[in-house]
Amino acid sequence: MMSRQAFLCSLGSLYLSLLFIFLLMDVYARPANNSVLKEKAADSKDENEILPPDHLNGVKMEMDGHLNKEFHQEVFLGKDMEEFEEDSEPRRNRKKLMGIFSKVDINNDKKISAKEMQRWIMEKTDEHFQEAVEENKMHFRAVDPDGDGHVSWDEYKIKFLASKGFNEKEIAEKIKNNEELKIDEETQEVLDNLKDRWYQADSPPPDLLLGEQEFLAFLHPEHSRGMLRFMVREIVRDLDQDGDKKLTLSEFISLPVGTVENQQAQDIDDDWVKDRRKEFQEVIDANHDGIVTMEELEEYMDPMNEHNALNEARQMIAVADENQNHHLELEEILKYSEYFTGSKLMDYARNVHEEF
Repeated sequence: MMSRQAFLCSLGSLYLSLLFIFLLMDVYARPANNSVLKEKAADSKDENEILPPDHLNGVKMEMDGHLNKEFHQEVFLGKDMEEFEEDSEPRRNRKKLMGIFSKVDINNDKKISAKEMQRWIMEKTDEHFQEAVEENKMHFRAVDPDGDGHVSWDEYKIKFLASKGFNEKEIAEKIKNNEELKIDEETQEVLDNLKDRWYQADSPPPDLLLGEQEFLAFLHPEHSRGMLRFMVREIVRDLDQDGDKKLTLSEFISLPVGTVENQQAQDIDDDWVKDRRKEFQEVIDANHDGIVTMEELEEYMDPMNEHNALNEARQMIAVADENQNHHLELEEILKYSEYFTGSKLMDYARNVHEEF
Protein backbone atom coordinates (compact mmCIF):
# COMPACT_ATOMS: atom_id res chain seq x y z
CA MET A 1 0.00 0.00 0.00
CA MET A 2 1.27 3.49 -0.91
CA SER A 3 2.29 5.62 2.05
CA ARG A 4 0.58 8.97 2.77
CA GLN A 5 3.81 10.83 1.95
CA ALA A 6 4.27 9.00 -1.33
CA PHE A 7 0.66 9.64 -2.25
CA LEU A 8 1.03 13.37 -1.60
CA CYS A 9 4.24 13.48 -3.65
CA SER A 10 2.46 11.71 -6.48
CA LEU A 11 -0.37 14.25 -6.34
CA GLY A 12 2.14 17.07 -6.33
CA SER A 13 3.88 15.72 -9.43
CA LEU A 14 0.56 15.28 -11.19
CA TYR A 15 -0.45 18.85 -10.31
CA LEU A 16 2.84 20.27 -11.66
CA SER A 17 2.49 18.23 -14.85
CA LEU A 18 -1.06 19.45 -15.43
CA LEU A 19 -0.03 23.04 -14.64
CA PHE A 20 2.80 22.83 -17.18
CA ILE A 21 0.44 21.45 -19.83
CA PHE A 22 -2.11 24.22 -19.22
CA LEU A 23 0.56 26.90 -19.40
CA LEU A 24 1.93 25.39 -22.58
CA MET A 25 -1.57 25.31 -24.09
CA ASP A 26 -2.06 28.95 -23.12
CA VAL A 27 1.20 30.03 -24.72
CA TYR A 28 0.38 28.29 -27.98
CA ALA A 29 -3.18 29.59 -27.91
CA ARG A 30 -2.25 33.25 -27.47
CA PRO A 31 -0.99 34.03 -30.99
CA ALA A 32 -4.19 32.64 -32.49
CA ASN A 33 -6.35 34.64 -30.08
CA ASN A 34 -4.39 37.81 -30.68
CA SER A 35 -4.64 37.25 -34.41
CA VAL A 36 -8.41 36.95 -34.19
CA LEU A 37 -8.63 40.09 -32.07
CA LYS A 38 -6.44 41.99 -34.52
CA GLU A 39 -8.58 40.81 -37.44
CA LYS A 40 -11.75 41.92 -35.65
CA ALA A 41 -10.17 45.28 -34.81
CA ALA A 42 -9.05 45.68 -38.42
CA ASP A 43 -12.53 44.82 -39.69
CA SER A 44 -14.06 47.35 -37.32
CA LYS A 45 -11.50 49.96 -38.38
CA ASP A 46 -12.20 49.33 -42.08
CA GLU A 47 -15.93 49.66 -41.52
CA ASN A 48 -15.52 52.86 -39.48
CA GLU A 49 -13.38 54.36 -42.23
CA ILE A 50 -16.05 54.14 -44.90
CA LEU A 51 -19.35 54.36 -42.99
CA PRO A 52 -20.84 57.77 -42.15
CA PRO A 53 -20.54 58.31 -38.38
CA ASP A 54 -23.63 57.87 -36.22
CA HIS A 55 -22.61 60.75 -33.98
CA LEU A 56 -22.15 64.22 -35.45
CA ASN A 57 -19.93 66.54 -33.43
CA GLY A 58 -21.10 70.09 -32.79
CA VAL A 59 -24.65 69.49 -34.09
CA LYS A 60 -27.74 69.68 -31.87
CA MET A 61 -29.55 66.78 -33.52
CA GLU A 62 -28.27 63.46 -34.85
CA MET A 63 -29.14 62.02 -38.27
CA ASP A 64 -31.69 59.68 -36.66
CA GLY A 65 -33.59 62.59 -35.10
CA HIS A 66 -32.28 62.12 -31.55
CA LEU A 67 -30.99 65.13 -29.63
CA ASN A 68 -27.21 65.27 -29.21
CA LYS A 69 -26.75 64.92 -25.45
CA GLU A 70 -23.08 65.97 -25.63
CA PHE A 71 -23.71 69.13 -27.67
CA HIS A 72 -23.02 71.65 -24.88
CA GLN A 73 -19.73 69.98 -24.02
CA GLU A 74 -18.70 69.69 -27.69
CA VAL A 75 -19.19 73.39 -28.44
CA PHE A 76 -17.57 74.49 -25.19
CA LEU A 77 -14.56 72.16 -25.07
CA GLY A 78 -13.86 71.35 -28.72
CA LYS A 79 -10.80 69.09 -28.96
CA ASP A 80 -10.28 69.32 -25.18
CA MET A 81 -13.40 67.21 -24.59
CA GLU A 82 -11.48 63.91 -24.61
CA GLU A 83 -9.02 65.21 -22.04
CA PHE A 84 -11.80 65.89 -19.57
CA GLU A 85 -13.20 62.40 -20.15
CA GLU A 86 -9.85 60.66 -19.68
CA ASP A 87 -8.47 62.78 -16.85
CA SER A 88 -10.66 62.78 -13.75
CA GLU A 89 -8.28 64.61 -11.41
CA PRO A 90 -10.33 67.64 -10.17
CA ARG A 91 -7.39 69.99 -9.59
CA ARG A 92 -5.99 69.46 -13.08
CA ASN A 93 -9.43 69.79 -14.64
CA ARG A 94 -10.03 73.03 -12.76
CA LYS A 95 -6.86 74.48 -14.23
CA LYS A 96 -7.92 73.43 -17.72
CA LEU A 97 -11.34 74.98 -17.21
CA MET A 98 -9.77 78.19 -15.94
CA GLY A 99 -7.61 78.28 -19.07
CA ILE A 100 -10.68 77.91 -21.29
CA PHE A 101 -12.45 80.66 -19.34
CA SER A 102 -9.59 83.09 -20.02
CA LYS A 103 -9.72 82.28 -23.74
CA VAL A 104 -13.47 82.89 -23.95
CA ASP A 105 -13.17 86.11 -21.92
CA ILE A 106 -11.50 88.10 -24.73
CA ASN A 107 -11.90 91.53 -23.06
CA ASN A 108 -10.42 90.23 -19.78
CA ASP A 109 -13.20 91.64 -17.59
CA LYS A 110 -13.40 88.37 -15.59
CA LYS A 111 -16.83 87.48 -16.96
CA ILE A 112 -18.20 85.95 -20.14
CA SER A 113 -20.94 87.70 -22.13
CA ALA A 114 -23.35 86.09 -24.59
CA LYS A 115 -21.40 87.61 -27.50
CA GLU A 116 -18.13 86.18 -26.21
CA MET A 117 -19.73 82.77 -25.75
CA GLN A 118 -21.26 82.98 -29.24
CA ARG A 119 -17.84 83.67 -30.77
CA TRP A 120 -16.38 80.73 -28.84
CA ILE A 121 -19.19 78.36 -29.91
CA MET A 122 -18.65 79.29 -33.57
CA GLU A 123 -14.90 78.75 -33.18
CA LYS A 124 -15.34 75.31 -31.59
CA THR A 125 -17.91 74.30 -34.23
CA ASP A 126 -15.46 75.26 -36.96
CA GLU A 127 -12.83 73.21 -35.12
CA HIS A 128 -15.07 70.15 -35.39
CA PHE A 129 -15.51 70.85 -39.09
CA GLN A 130 -11.75 71.11 -39.69
CA GLU A 131 -11.27 67.84 -37.83
CA ALA A 132 -13.88 66.21 -40.07
CA VAL A 133 -12.03 67.53 -43.15
CA GLU A 134 -8.75 66.00 -41.98
CA GLU A 135 -10.38 62.66 -41.19
CA ASN A 136 -12.13 62.71 -44.55
CA LYS A 137 -8.79 62.83 -46.38
CA MET A 138 -7.76 59.58 -44.72
CA HIS A 139 -11.14 57.94 -45.25
CA PHE A 140 -11.25 58.98 -48.90
CA ARG A 141 -7.88 57.32 -49.52
CA ALA A 142 -9.33 54.10 -48.05
CA VAL A 143 -12.04 53.97 -50.73
CA ASP A 144 -9.86 55.41 -53.52
CA PRO A 145 -6.85 53.06 -53.48
CA ASP A 146 -5.85 53.84 -57.08
CA GLY A 147 -5.67 57.54 -56.21
CA ASP A 148 -7.55 58.79 -59.29
CA GLY A 149 -9.42 61.39 -57.20
CA HIS A 150 -12.92 59.99 -57.49
CA VAL A 151 -14.94 56.97 -56.37
CA SER A 152 -17.91 55.36 -58.07
CA TRP A 153 -20.86 53.92 -56.17
CA ASP A 154 -19.84 50.40 -57.22
CA GLU A 155 -16.31 50.92 -55.86
CA TYR A 156 -17.71 52.13 -52.55
CA LYS A 157 -20.23 49.28 -52.48
CA ILE A 158 -17.43 46.74 -52.87
CA LYS A 159 -15.45 48.28 -49.99
CA PHE A 160 -18.55 48.45 -47.81
CA LEU A 161 -19.47 44.79 -48.37
CA ALA A 162 -15.83 43.75 -47.83
CA SER A 163 -15.97 45.49 -44.43
CA LYS A 164 -19.03 43.36 -43.68
CA GLY A 165 -17.10 40.13 -44.28
CA PHE A 166 -17.86 39.50 -47.96
CA ASN A 167 -15.04 38.38 -50.24
CA GLU A 168 -13.90 41.55 -51.99
CA LYS A 169 -12.70 39.88 -55.21
CA GLU A 170 -15.86 37.79 -55.57
CA ILE A 171 -18.11 40.81 -54.97
CA ALA A 172 -16.13 42.92 -57.44
CA GLU A 173 -16.40 40.22 -60.10
CA LYS A 174 -20.16 39.81 -59.61
CA ILE A 175 -20.77 43.56 -59.78
CA LYS A 176 -18.63 43.79 -62.90
CA ASN A 177 -20.68 41.05 -64.56
CA ASN A 178 -24.03 42.39 -63.27
CA GLU A 179 -24.62 39.18 -61.34
CA GLU A 180 -27.05 38.99 -58.43
CA LEU A 181 -25.54 39.49 -54.98
CA LYS A 182 -26.79 37.35 -52.12
CA ILE A 183 -27.06 39.94 -49.34
CA ASP A 184 -29.09 39.69 -46.15
CA GLU A 185 -32.06 42.01 -45.75
CA GLU A 186 -30.49 44.18 -43.03
CA THR A 187 -27.30 44.84 -45.03
CA GLN A 188 -29.35 45.56 -48.15
CA GLU A 189 -31.42 48.13 -46.25
CA VAL A 190 -28.24 49.90 -45.10
CA LEU A 191 -26.92 49.84 -48.67
CA ASP A 192 -30.13 51.37 -50.03
CA ASN A 193 -29.97 54.21 -47.51
CA LEU A 194 -26.30 54.82 -48.28
CA LYS A 195 -27.03 54.86 -51.99
CA ASP A 196 -29.64 57.60 -51.51
CA ARG A 197 -27.10 59.66 -49.58
CA TRP A 198 -24.42 58.94 -52.18
CA TYR A 199 -26.53 60.36 -55.00
CA GLN A 200 -27.50 63.37 -52.89
CA ALA A 201 -23.82 64.12 -52.27
CA ASP A 202 -23.08 63.96 -56.02
CA SER A 203 -22.82 67.65 -56.92
CA PRO A 204 -24.23 68.96 -60.22
CA PRO A 205 -23.60 68.07 -62.92
CA PRO A 206 -24.11 64.53 -61.58
CA ASP A 207 -21.52 62.03 -62.81
CA LEU A 208 -22.21 59.24 -60.26
CA LEU A 209 -18.64 59.77 -59.00
CA LEU A 210 -17.69 61.42 -55.70
CA GLY A 211 -14.58 63.53 -55.37
CA GLU A 212 -12.99 64.28 -52.00
CA GLN A 213 -15.28 67.25 -51.21
CA GLU A 214 -18.38 65.34 -52.27
CA PHE A 215 -17.28 62.41 -50.12
CA LEU A 216 -16.99 64.84 -47.19
CA ALA A 217 -20.62 65.82 -47.77
CA PHE A 218 -21.52 62.11 -47.84
CA LEU A 219 -19.83 61.41 -44.49
CA HIS A 220 -20.69 64.75 -42.83
CA PRO A 221 -23.95 66.11 -44.26
CA GLU A 222 -24.12 68.73 -41.50
CA HIS A 223 -21.44 70.76 -43.32
CA SER A 224 -23.14 70.80 -46.72
CA ARG A 225 -26.27 72.89 -47.30
CA GLY A 226 -27.65 70.46 -49.86
CA MET A 227 -26.95 67.43 -47.68
CA LEU A 228 -28.32 69.24 -44.63
CA ARG A 229 -31.65 69.57 -46.46
CA PHE A 230 -31.50 65.88 -47.32
CA MET A 231 -30.85 65.00 -43.66
CA VAL A 232 -33.83 67.17 -42.61
CA ARG A 233 -36.08 65.42 -45.15
CA GLU A 234 -34.99 62.03 -43.78
CA ILE A 235 -35.71 63.03 -40.18
CA VAL A 236 -39.12 64.51 -41.05
CA ARG A 237 -39.96 61.41 -43.08
CA ASP A 238 -39.20 59.20 -40.06
CA LEU A 239 -41.17 61.31 -37.55
CA ASP A 240 -44.04 62.66 -39.68
CA GLN A 241 -47.04 60.46 -38.93
CA ASP A 242 -49.73 62.22 -40.99
CA GLY A 243 -47.64 62.84 -44.11
CA ASP A 244 -47.94 66.65 -44.16
CA LYS A 245 -44.11 67.07 -44.15
CA LYS A 246 -44.29 69.05 -40.91
CA LEU A 247 -43.82 68.06 -37.30
CA THR A 248 -46.18 68.60 -34.41
CA LEU A 249 -45.04 68.35 -30.81
CA SER A 250 -46.65 64.93 -30.41
CA GLU A 251 -44.81 63.64 -33.49
CA PHE A 252 -41.51 65.08 -32.30
CA ILE A 253 -41.68 63.40 -28.90
CA SER A 254 -42.99 60.06 -30.17
CA LEU A 255 -39.68 58.43 -31.12
CA PRO A 256 -39.52 54.90 -29.69
CA VAL A 257 -37.24 54.86 -26.66
CA GLY A 258 -37.43 51.22 -25.66
CA THR A 259 -39.61 49.13 -23.42
CA VAL A 260 -40.19 50.54 -19.95
CA GLU A 261 -39.37 47.68 -17.58
CA ASN A 262 -39.08 49.49 -14.25
CA GLN A 263 -39.40 52.87 -12.55
CA GLN A 264 -35.81 53.81 -13.38
CA ALA A 265 -36.44 53.18 -17.08
CA GLN A 266 -39.68 55.16 -16.81
CA ASP A 267 -37.77 58.11 -15.31
CA ILE A 268 -35.27 57.99 -18.18
CA ASP A 269 -38.12 57.99 -20.71
CA ASP A 270 -39.81 60.89 -18.90
CA ASP A 271 -36.58 62.93 -18.94
CA TRP A 272 -36.15 62.16 -22.64
CA VAL A 273 -39.65 63.42 -23.45
CA LYS A 274 -39.14 66.50 -21.26
CA ASP A 275 -35.92 67.43 -23.08
CA ARG A 276 -37.50 67.02 -26.52
CA ARG A 277 -40.61 68.99 -25.58
CA LYS A 278 -38.49 71.89 -24.28
CA GLU A 279 -36.28 71.92 -27.37
CA PHE A 280 -39.32 71.85 -29.68
CA GLN A 281 -41.24 74.61 -27.93
CA GLU A 282 -38.41 76.96 -26.98
CA VAL A 283 -35.90 76.58 -29.82
CA ILE A 284 -36.94 74.71 -32.98
CA ASP A 285 -40.46 76.14 -33.36
CA ALA A 286 -39.17 79.63 -34.18
CA ASN A 287 -42.57 81.30 -34.64
CA HIS A 288 -44.21 79.32 -31.80
CA ASP A 289 -47.16 78.16 -33.88
CA GLY A 290 -46.95 74.58 -32.65
CA ILE A 291 -45.63 73.32 -35.99
CA VAL A 292 -42.03 72.75 -37.11
CA THR A 293 -41.49 73.08 -40.84
CA MET A 294 -38.54 71.71 -42.80
CA GLU A 295 -37.17 75.25 -43.06
CA GLU A 296 -37.28 75.71 -39.28
CA LEU A 297 -35.64 72.34 -38.70
CA GLU A 298 -32.92 73.13 -41.25
CA GLU A 299 -32.12 76.43 -39.53
CA TYR A 300 -32.04 74.67 -36.17
CA MET A 301 -29.64 71.98 -37.41
CA ASP A 302 -27.27 74.30 -39.29
CA PRO A 303 -24.07 74.18 -37.17
CA MET A 304 -22.77 77.48 -38.56
CA ASN A 305 -25.95 79.49 -37.96
CA GLU A 306 -24.80 82.54 -35.95
CA HIS A 307 -28.31 83.25 -34.63
CA ASN A 308 -28.50 79.71 -33.24
CA ALA A 309 -25.05 80.10 -31.70
CA LEU A 310 -26.17 83.28 -29.91
CA ASN A 311 -29.33 81.59 -28.62
CA GLU A 312 -27.22 78.66 -27.45
CA ALA A 313 -24.79 81.03 -25.71
CA ARG A 314 -27.67 82.67 -23.83
CA GLN A 315 -29.05 79.28 -22.79
CA MET A 316 -25.66 78.09 -21.56
CA ILE A 317 -25.20 81.27 -19.54
CA ALA A 318 -28.72 81.00 -18.04
CA VAL A 319 -27.94 77.53 -16.69
CA ALA A 320 -25.14 78.75 -14.42
CA ASP A 321 -25.93 82.47 -13.99
CA GLU A 322 -26.66 82.41 -10.26
CA ASN A 323 -26.32 86.16 -9.70
CA GLN A 324 -28.59 86.91 -12.70
CA ASN A 325 -26.24 89.44 -14.34
CA HIS A 326 -26.49 87.71 -17.75
CA HIS A 327 -22.78 86.88 -17.65
CA LEU A 328 -20.73 83.92 -16.42
CA GLU A 329 -18.07 84.30 -13.75
CA LEU A 330 -15.39 81.67 -13.25
CA GLU A 331 -16.92 80.51 -9.96
CA GLU A 332 -20.23 79.84 -11.73
CA ILE A 333 -18.63 77.79 -14.50
CA LEU A 334 -16.63 75.78 -11.95
CA LYS A 335 -19.74 75.12 -9.88
CA TYR A 336 -21.67 73.93 -12.96
CA SER A 337 -18.66 72.20 -14.51
CA GLU A 338 -20.58 68.98 -15.17
CA TYR A 339 -22.87 70.83 -17.59
CA PHE A 340 -19.98 72.41 -19.50
CA THR A 341 -17.42 69.59 -19.39
CA GLY A 342 -19.13 66.39 -18.25
CA SER A 343 -16.71 66.39 -15.30
CA LYS A 344 -17.93 67.25 -11.80
CA LEU A 345 -15.30 69.27 -9.96
CA MET A 346 -15.63 68.87 -6.20
CA ASP A 347 -14.70 71.49 -3.58
CA TYR A 348 -14.50 74.19 -6.25
CA ALA A 349 -15.16 77.05 -3.82
CA ARG A 350 -12.34 76.03 -1.49
CA ASN A 351 -9.80 75.83 -4.30
CA VAL A 352 -10.77 78.50 -6.80
CA HIS A 353 -9.27 81.54 -5.08
CA GLU A 354 -5.92 79.92 -4.37
CA GLU A 355 -5.56 79.08 -8.07
CA PHE A 356 -6.19 82.58 -9.50
